[in-house]
Amino acid sequence: MTLKISIVDQSPVHGSHPKIDAPSLTLELAQLADRSGYHRYWVAEHHDSVHFANPCPEILVATIAAQTKNLRVGSGGVMLSHYSPLKVAETFSMLANLHPGRIDLGVGRAPGGSHQTTTALAFPYRPNNGELYASQATQLVDFIHSESHTQGGGKWNPFAAIRVLPDASRKPQLWMLGSSGGSAELAGRLGYDLALARFIDPDGCSPEVFQRYDQARRDAGHSPSAGKMLAVACICADTDEEARLRAGTAVYRKLAAQLGQREDFLTPSEVQNRYKALSLSQQSVYDHILTGYTVGSPSRCYDELHRLADQYQCEEITTVTVTHSQAERLHSYELLATNW
Repeated sequence: MTLKISIVDQSPVHGSHPKIDAPSLTLELAQLADRSGYHRYWVAEHHDSVHFANPCPEILVATIAAQTKNLRVGSGGVMLSHYSPLKVAETFSMLANLHPGRIDLGVGRAPGGSHQTTTALAFPYRPNNGELYASQATQLVDFIHSESHTQGGGKWNPFAAIRVLPDASRKPQLWMLGSSGGSAELAGRLGYDLALARFIDPDGCSPEVFQRYDQARRDAGHSPSAGKMLAVACICADTDEEARLRAGTAVYRKLAAQLGQREDFLTPSEVQNRYKALSLSQQSVYDHILTGYTVGSPSRCYDELHRLADQYQCEEITTVTVTHSQAERLHSYELLATNW
């Protein structure tokens, strides 16, 4: 079967443009993806970030879906711990009603921001910090599919009689996000499709996560033919050398986060200068982070992405591309599309 290629867009704050332009640059990339044959386009959720400019994925999903024709559009993902499952179900059911067959609802457990922003989002109540995630994910399935699953401890869902729309027959496709397998069994048990975020934790990500997910689906009596997607950090350029240079912006951001630094994206040349000033151990960490990325010419990226799809036994790869400039990001996706 042909490997599908998709995009997860974190709405990076490119150094090539004013910060206020970041959401409109996401729309520009989505329209390019729509023209270029990409299968799916997801937007991420981040709060109080200097690097990523989308705290409300439902708004960008609505805007992108209205200005594209072919893409499936969705969230990658809504950080469910912050929100009422009913409100999330209502929002994405409305989107599915307006854009039939094109809307995905991906949810995740991570906060997408600092402890302070998590507290502010929950105010005046106490943040649940993910401990209610399984219950929220169960309620979300119930609301989307108008079902009445049992909750933890065998209790019935007290909201089973609620209907999200007078006619909710058009439904979003439900996905759960995970990075190292912690959500795989939950996703399988509840019948979600699973998106595995290798770009977040390449070292903790393995094909066994999908195997555990498949087993959990079987044990719960769901059909075995589930959607499985691998999300990979990818920077494509005309040559391997140029791709490695452009990847430095994203790689150094990850290193800087480990060092407790918080600053705007650096240019590739600035990263090279910073790299030279790093200690040998820090250079080793930088080099290791780079090994978790798919970086290179179109043919090199094509081969690597197909190898990963074979290794993980999935039929869809979604790519995350963060560069200093919007032109570099558009170029990367244009080059990838030439091989699909």
